[in-house]
Amino acid sequence: MASLLEQLSAMTVVVADTGDLEAIKTFKPRDATTNPSLILAAAQIPAYQHLIDEALNSSREKLGKETSIDDVVIEALDQICVIFGKEILKIIPGRVSTEVDARLSFDTDATINKARKIINLYNELGIEKDRVLIKIASTWEGIKAAEVLEKDGIHCNLTLLFSFYQAVACAEAGATLISPFVGRILDWYKSATGKDSYPGNEDPGVISVTKIFNYFKSYGYKTEVMGASFRNIEEIKELAGCDLLTISPKLLDQLRNTQAPLEKKLDLSNLNNLEENIHLDKESFDLLMAGDIMATEKLDEGIKGFSNAIEKLQNQLTERLQLIERPVDLHLSR
Repeated sequence: MASLLEQLSAMTVVVADTGDLEAIKTFKPRDATTNPSLILAAAQIPAYQHLIDEALNSSREKLGKETSIDDVVIEALDQICVIFGKEILKIIPGRVSTEVDARLSFDTDATINKARKIINLYNELGIEKDRVLIKIASTWEGIKAAEVLEKDGIHCNLTLLFSFYQAVACAEAGATLISPFVGRILDWYKSATGKDSYPGNEDPGVISVTKIFNYFKSYGYKTEVMGASFRNIEEIKELAGCDLLTISPKLLDQLRNTQAPLEKKLDLSNLNNLEENIHLDKESFDLLMAGDIMATEKLDEGIKGFSNAIEKLQNQLTERLQLIERPVDLHLSR
């Protein structure tokens, strides 16, 4: 019998949720996603130190020797995400998702400008924009930025998505892809209810993604659904048939080493949609989000978490650049 991973790959696009190049080589997904936390984790791996140095040296060369260390590091934050993306694209045949600085999540113009800069950096490396998905937090401001970018032919992956209404707004904006966070939704409900676990078909994150998938397909939205942030393989099994699923190396390994029948749970030929087609403006979006405590809390927590990861990476880059550029003490070198 084929493994769960083989069966899943036949009905869903499997995406690697990691910045670890060796893991991507192992599982050979079509696409890969990164975020600040994953890049920070990858940056701790000694084998990737040369990529850190490449980003710093490239940024210093671009800005000039008189530029302050702080400014070089800020430039390097963009460079390092693109350099990791470049290395990932050498391995996979599809697309890599690269995230806009989460600290810009409530600034539409700044998000647009940062996204265009990231695409330009990829272009300088000879990488076409169709191989890159710009990841943007699913705030109203982020969704409006994606709407502008999509019209410019820059494809977007709307992330930190916890609410049906976030998903609807993304689809109406013409986003290429959304990433609803299955596991983080489950985390919130377990904490709120005190329940230790949920059966796969009762998992709140699974129910949320299923609802979004059925709604999008019922009303003909072109935005693809990519379930993300999984806590166990039961969640993944319940979403077999989703457009895409982005999965950590640990869970990919479990799927690869498990042999059992896999049923296609999300199926275009058997849609179950009970939702009326709705249209959102900023006022209705804000009102509906305010009424969803889980989505509001998890969105805020996610933005803060990714922002903290960026700041930690920034500190690491500062330390490394200071080490690289530290003047040689000629007296001690004799």
